[in-house]
Amino acid sequence: MSRLLDRIDSPADLKLLTQQELKQLAAEIREELVAIVSANGGHLASNLGVVELTLALHRVFQSPRDKIVWDVGHQAYTHKLLTGRRGEFASLRQYQGLSGFTSRDESEHDPFGAGHASTSVSAALGMAVARDLSGDNYHVVAVIGDGAITGGMALEALNQAGHLGSRLIVILNDNGMSISPTVGALARLLDKVRFDRRYHRAKEKGKRLLDALPLGKRLWRASQQVESGVKGLIMPTMLWEELGFAYMGPVDGHNLHELEIALAQARDYRVKPTLVHVVTTKGKGHLPAEGDAVYFHGVPAKSAGSKVIPTYSEVFAQTVLRLARENPRLVVITPAMPEGNCLTTVQAEFPRRVFDVGICEQHAVTFAAGLVTQGYIPIVAIYSTFLQRAFDQIIHDVCLQDLPVIFAIDRSGIVGDDGKTHQGTFDLSYLTLIPNLIVAAPRDENELQHLLDTAVKSDHPMAIRYPRGAGLGVKLDTELQPVAIGKGEILRRGEAVAILAIGATVAPALEAARELSSSGIEATVVNARFAKPLDSELIIDLASRIKRLVTVEENTLNGGFGSSVADLLQKSGLSGVPVRSIGIPDDFVEQGAQAILRAKYGLDARGIVRQVLSLFPTLDSHSWPKVKDEAKASPF
Repeated sequence: MSRLLDRIDSPADLKLLTQQELKQLAAEIREELVAIVSANGGHLASNLGVVELTLALHRVFQSPRDKIVWDVGHQAYTHKLLTGRRGEFASLRQYQGLSGFTSRDESEHDPFGAGHASTSVSAALGMAVARDLSGDNYHVVAVIGDGAITGGMALEALNQAGHLGSRLIVILNDNGMSISPTVGALARLLDKVRFDRRYHRAKEKGKRLLDALPLGKRLWRASQQVESGVKGLIMPTMLWEELGFAYMGPVDGHNLHELEIALAQARDYRVKPTLVHVVTTKGKGHLPAEGDAVYFHGVPAKSAGSKVIPTYSEVFAQTVLRLARENPRLVVITPAMPEGNCLTTVQAEFPRRVFDVGICEQHAVTFAAGLVTQGYIPIVAIYSTFLQRAFDQIIHDVCLQDLPVIFAIDRSGIVGDDGKTHQGTFDLSYLTLIPNLIVAAPRDENELQHLLDTAVKSDHPMAIRYPRGAGLGVKLDTELQPVAIGKGEILRRGEAVAILAIGATVAPALEAARELSSSGIEATVVNARFAKPLDSELIIDLASRIKRLVTVEENTLNGGFGSSVADLLQKSGLSGVPVRSIGIPDDFVEQGAQAILRAKYGLDARGIVRQVLSLFPTLDSHSWPKVKDEAKASPF
């Protein structure tokens, strides 16, 4: 029997379906989500939770004329299926396939690209004001989760939206979760709303009773003067109304009929902006995801069985736990990412010393700075892509005051399938320009633990960036030893060329050196360790003696490690020494497996060999070493 889903080529097709057919379609969509996400990896639980909400939105509104803005965009898989991308859905999060987030380049039904939280209300308000200035008449809807709405940017946008009074609809998708359970005072307030509908029932019954009595309408108006006190006790919706929004809800987010009624009312209400509070279950319809929405938030792609090697994130957490046992003044701060940073084991043993501040990266950094002033040692555990959001706080609140905050920067470099919004390819550039900040990257998971120990004992702010995924499988030292700040190490000696690598690029640099040796090109390989301060003495010595340098980094070349090395040589009077810098060009890195992308940008052994050989133009190409291609799926 053919699926209803196979007949949906645009949102207009939904309007022809009966309520019973819509229920069948919702079930088929969930089956498709589970099948594709299980194979490709991606965000499962969040998408399962908004199937009915997405169907209702596309039945009530007229996309793409009406603008539907999804916060983060990671929950827009059903939206993609319904807006002409069903035939490409199997390519989700694959190289040159559909994005795992909304993308303006992908469809006219995606009016705003996303990937980070708390942006939707700001973007939607901009669209609503543009509509009003142009004298147009379309609707603008922002769909935001209860985790993202706690972010400072979302609250700033809500404040302005209420002040302007522009016609805007905000859908609060309330499931009690972001990636982890939502934290904070606003989350507790939403819990009250989510679980107590007595106020709404009492209010409706009271209004019907008064309408039937003489002078009933006057009595109803008078009752509104005391309503705020009662409402604050029974059903705290005053927050939204004080911000200037008409509040509707809570609405059952899995009841299509109720959803369509509520959304149609919000659509037709033109007095002021409206907030529709929709209560959903993350992982709805897939029992494993309903039972563990945290685990099924982001599902890894299926892979063949292999040796289990701890990830860098796991080694980070193990080391933090060890350091926390040794030092009672060490604390950890994470912006809504305790699971992603593998901090649950630290939380279990030291619940009062691990702070999940929600999706509030700016606050996380300044909160850490405040802790330092009172003698504590804070580690801010954060993804590279999210640390970008706190750039001002790193400069003004930490480094300007030379406060020894530790930044443990996970997912640095090429992260893979999450794509453009999540690649950590800018941190070396934007961190090394800041005075007082030490910036380091370990060659492997063992060095990571030593650098963390170094940071804890440092008197200056220090950032340690490390990649996504498994380590190299090296043995972990049982004793931690501080690393000399600003000192690299020579791992292999040769007089033909010097390869200066940092972080995850050290391993392929060593492999490239072994391959080059087969053609008689002996390379010195340096584990630079520090992007700031550079090991100036070592670099100048190598440049003076060997006179051929190659730098390698998983970071943009603009202002990165290679740029710092070239600047050092210029200032040292060695500008004539040829340098080849390998890294990310002036572009955003698309989605795709890490191996494919590293091969594309020449960051694997093959690419490093190619750049080294370009320094030897007289070498017969037939004698070039044959490097094993580790990324056979790559077209490059």
